[in-house]
Amino acid sequence: MATKTAPKSQLRLEWVYGYRGHQCRNNLQYTATKEVVFFVAGVGVVYNVRDHKQKFFLGHDDDIISLALHPERTLVATGQVGKAPYICVWDSYSIQTVSILKDGHHQGVAALGFDKEGQRLVSVGLDQQSTINVWDWRKGKIITTTRGHSDRVFDIQFSPFKDNELVSCGVKHIKFWTLCGNALNVKKGVFGKVGEIQTILCLAFGSDGATYSGTMGGDVYVWRGNNLDSVVQNAHKGSIYTLDMSDDGFATGGRDGCVRLWDVDFKPVTKMDLTETSEGYQGLCVRSVCWRGEKILVGTRDGEVFEIVVRDRDKPQCLIQGHAEGELWALAIHPKRPLFATGSDDHTVRLWSLADMELLSRTTIDQNVRSCSFSPDGLQLAIGLADGSFMVLKTKDLSEITHLKDRKEVIHEMKYSPSGAFLAVGSNDNFVDIYAVDQKYRKVGQCSGNSSFITHLDWSEDSKYLQTNSGAAERLFFRMPAGKQVTNREEIRSIHWYSWTGVLGPEVNGIWEKYTDTNDINATDAYFGGEVIVTGDDFGLVKMFKFPSLKKGAKFRKYVGHSAHVTNVRFSHDKQRVISVGGGDHAIFQWKFIPEGMTIEDDMPEQSETAHADSDSEESDSDISDVGELDSDVENEQQIQYDRTVYKEDVTALKKQIKSEMKPGEKRNKAPDEGLKLEFVHGYRGYDCRNNLFYTQSGEVVYHVAAVGILYNRQQHTQRFYLEHTDDILCLCIHPLRDLVATGQVGRDAATHVWDAETLKTVAVLKGQHQRGVCAVDFSADGKKLASVGLDDNHSIVVWDWKKGEKLATTRGHKDKIFVIKWNPFDQTKLVTVGMKHIKFWTQTGGGFTSNRGTFGNISKLDTMLCVVFGATADVCYTGGSSGDIYVWSGLNLQKTVKAHEGPCFAVHALDRGFVSGGKDGVIGLWDDKFERCLKTYTVKRSSLAPGTRGILVEDSPSIRAIVLGHGHILVGTKNGEILEVDKSGPMNILVQGHKEGELWGLATHATKNYCVTVSDDKTLRIWDTSQDHKMINCKMLKKPGRCVCFSPDGKAIAVGLNDGSFVVVNSDTLDDIVAFHHRKEEISDIKFSPDPGKYLAVASHDNFVDIYNVLSSKRVGVCKGSSSYITHVDWDIRGKLLMTNSGAREQLFFEAPRGRRQTLRNAEIEKLDWAMWTGVLGHTMEGVWPPKCDVTDVNAACLSHDRRLIATADDFGFVKVFEYPVKGKFAKYKKYVGHSAHVTNVRWTHDDRCLVSIGGADTAVMVWAHPAAEDRIVTRGESDDSDTDSEEEGGYDSDVQREKNIDYSTKTYSNPIRETAGIKPHLQQQQGEAKPSVSRNAPVPPKVQRSQAPTSTGKRKKATQVQDLNLEFIHGYRGFDCRNNLHYLNEGSDIVFHAAGAGIVQSLSSGSQSFYLEHTDDIICLTVNQNPKFKNVVASGQIGASPAIHIWDAASKETVSILQGFHTKGVCSVGFSCTGKILVSVGIDDGHSIAVWRWQEASKVCSSTGHTERIFRAEFRPDSDSQFVTVGVKHIRFWSVAGGELIGKKGLLTSAGIGPEAVHMQTMLSIAFGSNNVTYTGAMSGDVYVWKDNTLLRLVTKAHTGPVFAMFTTLRDGLIVTGGKERQTKDSGPVKLWDQEMKRCRSFQLESGLDVDVVRSVCRAKGKILVGTKASEIIELNEKNGAAQNIIRGHSEGELWGLATHPSTARFATASDDGSVRVWDITNKVMLHKIATGPARSVDFSTDGEMIAVGLKNGEFMIVSVSGLKVWGKRRDRSKAITDVRFSPNSKYLAVGSEDCCVDFYDLSQGPTLSRVGYCKGIPSFVIQMDFSSDGKYIRVSSGSYVHQVFEVPSGSPVSDQTTIDKIMWSSWTSVLGNEVIGIWPRNADKADVNCAHLSHVGNALATGDDFGLVKLFEFPCTEKFAEYKQYYGHSAHVTNVRFTFDDRYLISTGGDDCCVFVWQCR
Repeated sequence: MATKTAPKSQLRLEWVYGYRGHQCRNNLQYTATKEVVFFVAGVGVVYNVRDHKQKFFLGHDDDIISLALHPERTLVATGQVGKAPYICVWDSYSIQTVSILKDGHHQGVAALGFDKEGQRLVSVGLDQQSTINVWDWRKGKIITTTRGHSDRVFDIQFSPFKDNELVSCGVKHIKFWTLCGNALNVKKGVFGKVGEIQTILCLAFGSDGATYSGTMGGDVYVWRGNNLDSVVQNAHKGSIYTLDMSDDGFATGGRDGCVRLWDVDFKPVTKMDLTETSEGYQGLCVRSVCWRGEKILVGTRDGEVFEIVVRDRDKPQCLIQGHAEGELWALAIHPKRPLFATGSDDHTVRLWSLADMELLSRTTIDQNVRSCSFSPDGLQLAIGLADGSFMVLKTKDLSEITHLKDRKEVIHEMKYSPSGAFLAVGSNDNFVDIYAVDQKYRKVGQCSGNSSFITHLDWSEDSKYLQTNSGAAERLFFRMPAGKQVTNREEIRSIHWYSWTGVLGPEVNGIWEKYTDTNDINATDAYFGGEVIVTGDDFGLVKMFKFPSLKKGAKFRKYVGHSAHVTNVRFSHDKQRVISVGGGDHAIFQWKFIPEGMTIEDDMPEQSETAHADSDSEESDSDISDVGELDSDVENEQQIQYDRTVYKEDVTALKKQIKSEMKPGEKRNKAPDEGLKLEFVHGYRGYDCRNNLFYTQSGEVVYHVAAVGILYNRQQHTQRFYLEHTDDILCLCIHPLRDLVATGQVGRDAATHVWDAETLKTVAVLKGQHQRGVCAVDFSADGKKLASVGLDDNHSIVVWDWKKGEKLATTRGHKDKIFVIKWNPFDQTKLVTVGMKHIKFWTQTGGGFTSNRGTFGNISKLDTMLCVVFGATADVCYTGGSSGDIYVWSGLNLQKTVKAHEGPCFAVHALDRGFVSGGKDGVIGLWDDKFERCLKTYTVKRSSLAPGTRGILVEDSPSIRAIVLGHGHILVGTKNGEILEVDKSGPMNILVQGHKEGELWGLATHATKNYCVTVSDDKTLRIWDTSQDHKMINCKMLKKPGRCVCFSPDGKAIAVGLNDGSFVVVNSDTLDDIVAFHHRKEEISDIKFSPDPGKYLAVASHDNFVDIYNVLSSKRVGVCKGSSSYITHVDWDIRGKLLMTNSGAREQLFFEAPRGRRQTLRNAEIEKLDWAMWTGVLGHTMEGVWPPKCDVTDVNAACLSHDRRLIATADDFGFVKVFEYPVKGKFAKYKKYVGHSAHVTNVRWTHDDRCLVSIGGADTAVMVWAHPAAEDRIVTRGESDDSDTDSEEEGGYDSDVQREKNIDYSTKTYSNPIRETAGIKPHLQQQQGEAKPSVSRNAPVPPKVQRSQAPTSTGKRKKATQVQDLNLEFIHGYRGFDCRNNLHYLNEGSDIVFHAAGAGIVQSLSSGSQSFYLEHTDDIICLTVNQNPKFKNVVASGQIGASPAIHIWDAASKETVSILQGFHTKGVCSVGFSCTGKILVSVGIDDGHSIAVWRWQEASKVCSSTGHTERIFRAEFRPDSDSQFVTVGVKHIRFWSVAGGELIGKKGLLTSAGIGPEAVHMQTMLSIAFGSNNVTYTGAMSGDVYVWKDNTLLRLVTKAHTGPVFAMFTTLRDGLIVTGGKERQTKDSGPVKLWDQEMKRCRSFQLESGLDVDVVRSVCRAKGKILVGTKASEIIELNEKNGAAQNIIRGHSEGELWGLATHPSTARFATASDDGSVRVWDITNKVMLHKIATGPARSVDFSTDGEMIAVGLKNGEFMIVSVSGLKVWGKRRDRSKAITDVRFSPNSKYLAVGSEDCCVDFYDLSQGPTLSRVGYCKGIPSFVIQMDFSSDGKYIRVSSGSYVHQVFEVPSGSPVSDQTTIDKIMWSSWTSVLGNEVIGIWPRNADKADVNCAHLSHVGNALATGDDFGLVKLFEFPCTEKFAEYKQYYGHSAHVTNVRFTFDDRYLISTGGDDCCVFVWQCR
């Protein structure tokens, strides 16, 4: 019995007693088939009441706490708790998992809800933020996620009546959400005065749009919109836990134990009090109701489920009962009948029937019950209590017989003796007391000796002995009844035990895992006859082992369902069943015991396979557990580590440091103009990869080595390369159509690439799911899905929709390494994985998987599986194992094994009729289609090679790692790095080969021939032909690993340094040894012959010495000493006299040969000397090759070309770099080439510099790079993605570009005050209590402000009406100063769309009227129109803000179509639609200038990337593509393609553009246009247009404009291109030009704007018209035929806009801005009448007759202009700071001028234009903000920046302090924001933001204000209450600086500070 195997018998879950009522609500439902679905512990239960049967869903691994039913009522969603909780959607009929939703929540899933169609599911988490996720649940994908609330959320539901509306509720809140795109927009519920704020527990919806919610107080709150509408008072006494909506109305249940029914209008129908019914009890609390038709289900907190029939409502039927909350430990089985008893901390003891699965009786005790036991006759039941006492009850009626207390602490365990004479009681006080039953339970003995509390007791069969277990893991024996301890071994061995429930002793060693402590198994029960023992543990598992189980770590079967602790397990009296009880989940599970030989199927035919979670446990369940021995190769492979110290991702961080380490003004050496091209790679990765070799569609061979995907052409012996990977490729698979390849790589965030084998273009990059690396990939049979396996600890499996780059599903794979993943070709949802000691069969369900392990049965031992292939049907597959057998599987079960190879079978491949396999024995086997007969074998050996094959087989019978058939050949990859093609008739051809596993360091090239030689740790020396033959010519096995190698100058000898300190010289033709020495202990790191005639040989070692040998005499003649560290490189000078060495301590030393005397040389001398070779990496001529912050090992080798122009380096990042020599100065620029993975260990030029050879350390690859001779080169820059374009100096500077580059939008976002104020805000100031006479009862007098008179009977004057509401009518403004390409035609050119402030504006060109999109919350800074005819009128606009949104809206209806949010920060500065109109690209102004690509209709982000280190201005899709787009920015152009879920960007390659010898410089690029055949035009800051073909510069259109080309537009209809730029006014050139498709010819247009310099920011063309937007905020339309220009929009250009005044008698107004102009506007005709150039102006006012305008300037000057002739009537400057307000007195006699100098000056106008000052006000504490005259002109009221207002006399300026005088003044106008009369206009959250302005309407009822939040508000006047009510209007972006009503209150004008816009609002 000493095996460790699992038992053959099994358990199956049969019944669950209980229902989870506590801390859960709304978790009880009727399914479509009238079954009841609920949950308890970790099990979903479907209960058929009629047949009294249960079905179980066991897909969760912790407590379920939430449940929702799909609208079709068959599918159920359940959510659980846990660290990484998930949601399962499952079918309640078949109990199959349909979808698993993971990675959305932490801690737990608190509530769930389906939408009305059932397509989407909403969930809310238990985390701090109560995260809300909306899922597309079939895909397992999150549509949107947001923070729900800072406190607990209890319920969340989709409205069943309104699309996309959700409601969530919880602690003191309710929120109403709208799902738009991927944004959830929230409105908080406003409780208002209708009801107090309460915690809301549950929700329901009325069909009329009402939302009903149940509260903690027992009221039902009824909401309309987000306002509390009414309250149904006292619906329940106490909390309402549940609200259910049915067709007939609503049902509520509460803490008071009542269920109430309401009709559809929420009028009460009936009330049922369950506490009063026969089944009820006091304290019953309803947690869930479900009303369907006649029946109502009720779930209670204490775990009962009742069913009430409405007609018979006072007789509820109890369907389910269980223990209530509290731990459940006590369990006893009746010895004779099918009964069992349980007792729990809910103070009850309950008796249950095993046969009828129901509660028989219960009694309540006033204590926690912790143990119980039946007497052997079954008549008495003893129970142990928490206070140390125990009771004995009668079984039949549970009445008390006796109650004894001898102990103080809890009784853990008690058992009657088999004879029935004694009761043993074990307590927490370490004693067991023995009582005599017949003597009325007199205490007759006690067992002492345990050092800890008693946990388990067992009697012997003869009742003479007792064994105990204690908490200290002691097992003691006692003689009964006295209790004397037994220690005699012999005596103990002879005892026969009656029962075994303990956890200690040799018989149960096997239940403990190795090395575990002994308190996590709580209970066991052995069934001696069945030779099994069941256990319950702290991990919620019930396990079954063989009994006895002598060896630790035995195998078992495990069963899930309990959540945390299983506290007790027992077999029933007839051993047919097992009962287990859970501690925390207080659930009772009843399991059917199925003995060996009987299968589950015999027992229960219809049950589905998930009902018994028959342990698919990692730790267990091999049926025969002694596993076959491991093969050494497999063992090595399992242990390979793929961790890297540096990943490629770290390179960018290092790049940033270059800037910080350069001194100012220090220049970097320029990069070479010529470059390299990869020509051939020797190598194939076979040693740790498999199945990585295929034929493509075109017959090429695809495979990989290092970081290169290689396509090998067999006919021409050439290679093509896929070079987008950044590190070692580990796996490769081919698409079923054999045109696409998927490769997975090593990396911190390891990526899988899908690429096209024909074009080598990346189709998709899949990232973000795997750590360390991707070790296996496979395409599904339809080619739509890709599965990948990671190298993380759980070997996670991910299934991708690779075209979209979306993760479809993920799961943890296995704890040991997975070697292969394979899709089932017949079923697109099934996969199989094989690996270390396992095979698993997977089924994809939504976002997760369900899995089953393969069962080996007794056919074979568990083996490590290495490969897998499918047979002719869906359930047959074949796997190759490390034993050399082929395993034949049907379904999950092993059918048979076939011996195929000696040693592991690594590769198998399926053919049309049969299979082919390959193994470690080097044999290829061809098999028939059932794997029964081996038809033919081939052995890979030298003798089988075809004559004339390319290369040499290093050893016979190499291990075969990959095998595939095609083109009449078998293609084979070996562990030694060879790829062979085997002809069916036998001969074999080597196609390519490389070094075997082991680091590769030694490299040398021949002095005259195209040969190179390499030596490696694989102990071989190999000679390669680098000419067109590209093959291995010769090979020699070395005694030790080789580390360095060198040809003699005549090429006849080769010297090799080995890693043990010896070296050997061999003949280069025969490779026979000539001579060998062993003088050193450590490895030889470099070896060099002196130059021709090769007299000496220098040998450098890690012992810090260089030995010099005389070649002819073969003697050591000198030693170079002096290095303080190991030698890394050694080089000779041309005379063979001087040696240069490099050491690991960064020393560059010089020695004289042959004796080795040390010399010191100065830098200049080193440079002058003629070196025969330069392979060192140190010295001042090499300074620039070192990257920032590196240590000496980062650059491994260098090699100087023979013409001394270029130096190549090899580094630890896997780059080969080329620099111009000498490389002086830090951080020189270079060209870099990728291909090697981690370390490039060496580089060498060939003798004629036509090739560079590089070798990789761990990747074993030898790469040959072509370096074309001088006459074949083309000059390029930037192709190798090096540093040379980033920091290029650009020619020139432009102020407009510079501004745009540096603009900081974060200061412009909302609520940063626009003025720096000081003082206490008005609403926070203490009100001065005015001493009023106490008798006064009258209301406070409103302030006196002059009202407009009612019209006289003859008067023509229209009645001024009261202002109630505002409606935006027109905006004067267009954002041109910092935005571009934001102006477009709509509807074939009849309307235009643009933006200003926070408004999207659509203007009809015929009528001139505007309509607005006002949903943005801050400044819009970009806008585009969808040009696809399918999406007419679809506009996208992006804004600034902390989490800026992109809105997609309909220009006709102004409705939001979609909102995209949550990725960019700070702002979105560019948006563009793709060719089909379905894809949108956006660019952010965050630090990484991020780029995102969206499917805007689904609101899903397809992919994103950081764009550039500096600003990106534009991103535009090619007009014919959905995947290619171009970005331009500061010294930046990139050509992007969307590859699945990743963006791939290529830099523009700069050439000489046909202009000169030098490549042109990179410029700041500003705009983009497109031509046919992949041509792109970009407008540059210099005025040139760059023309690109693909990503290479073709030519320049020089000086397309004289200044920067800010805007370009491609007309899709005819391909003509419009450009707009910065131009001075000249005759021949214009700021707008129209070009042909090639941009060769153009026509220019003038704007006639009257400015010196026109700056065009946006152009657009339609139907013979060109639309132009300028920096001066004007929109102009040009006619193409005659060039006429027409102004459409005028606006203030950039600069704050503060001044505003309305005309006293006509519909006109004036504005004054920092842009240096004052403008007069006509409201009726919506036009600008005059523009007066004044210099930056801050304030303006009309005189009372409207003839004069006064203007206050920023420099302290003011002027008066006559309106008629626009002449300056007078001006004067008495102040130095800005004039913030100017006002004419009502009789126009005086002008008051208020300034930032804290003064108000009075000027007498009657004395003419001299403007003499007649007085001024002193004592104003801060700058003046507003002034108002009294109507008689004698007083003025001044408000200032410190929030105080004062009254002064005019014109003397003396202050008026007498309150009564002030109260009597009648004011002519009111513009002040200060004073008690307007205290109510200050908002609650004004601590950061000010109210800037106010104006009282002329009728005097309405006060308009403008504030820093961008709001215009209307208040009732006066508003003396704080926080008065108001109406608010959106549109301005951040700051509203001024508001004014027109003379007749028809219109309100508002001005925006930063947005420079003037809004005209119509008053109603």
